[in-house]
Amino acid sequence: MVNTLAPETAGEAAPHTRYAGPPVTGRRVRARRRQTAVAYLFLAPTLLFLAVFLFLPLAFALLLSMSRWTGFDLGDIEPVGLDNFAGLFADGSTFLAPVLTNTLLYALGTVALALTGSVLVATCIDKLRFQGLWRTLYFLPIVTTVVAVGNVWKYMYEPGGLVNGVLNALGIGSVAFLQDPRTALPSVVVVQAWASVGTAILVLTAGLKSIPGSYYEAAALDGAGPVTVFLRITLPLLRPSLLFVCVTQFLTGLQSFALITVMTKGGPGDATSVAALEMYQQAFGYGDWGTASAAAFVLFLVVLVVTLLQLLLFRREGEDT
Repeated sequence: MVNTLAPETAGEAAPHTRYAGPPVTGRRVRARRRQTAVAYLFLAPTLLFLAVFLFLPLAFALLLSMSRWTGFDLGDIEPVGLDNFAGLFADGSTFLAPVLTNTLLYALGTVALALTGSVLVATCIDKLRFQGLWRTLYFLPIVTTVVAVGNVWKYMYEPGGLVNGVLNALGIGSVAFLQDPRTALPSVVVVQAWASVGTAILVLTAGLKSIPGSYYEAAALDGAGPVTVFLRITLPLLRPSLLFVCVTQFLTGLQSFALITVMTKGGPGDATSVAALEMYQQAFGYGDWGTASAAAFVLFLVVLVVTLLQLLLFRREGEDT
């Protein structure tokens, strides 16, 4: 019989050819260019905003960090190289200790208190009725100005204030919370954590709502207790929300300025002096914009390293579990 099949079908199958699409013509090229131009046109306001309020100030701050300038005449800018950075860590400088040390302790304390409190409160709210009401009540400090929060707590910490009144009622003597160098920084940390716990609660309650109920049903069938369920189910599945809260709270703590300015102004002595307050005082108090800019870049590196370490730590824990 004569084989009437085509050679490629009778023998080995013909190689598959990939469809390259319609040929690119001059009209299609012009259309793509127009689309690209329109896209950049819509992005232009945002790019202009970033250039004026982010990139240009960043470049100017980098210039000042390697210069000496009193903040008045741009013609007086005097390049000094890395002398400003060296001065921050020279013998007798207070930037490394206590300023940078206080900044890290302040951020760590804020994260520890706010994260612990928000996890406990969010877990309790998730089991109550009228959850929206409770979330609103805990969120109220966020919409209150920092100046108001700082002044209210400042009066509460006074020897005749509410906090010492409670301590006296319990038979404990009055404590000079903001006047004693040993208690001033922890006292402000408590206020910062209290003021920021509302945002963390909103994030964590949303994370709790996203956990499927089937996990809890399976744990109940296996006879797992509430502590085991919390440690083995809730916390691992809440890790993305915890990461977000941890990073944002730490960034807020490292950059804190207004609350400390209102409550202690960095005192007593340097007990509550932090990096942002030190930069403000160097620039606007002493007219040393070079040192202030150098301190800003050092703080930026600290924030970057801490954030990367947090991301790496949570990623490794996620892979291990």
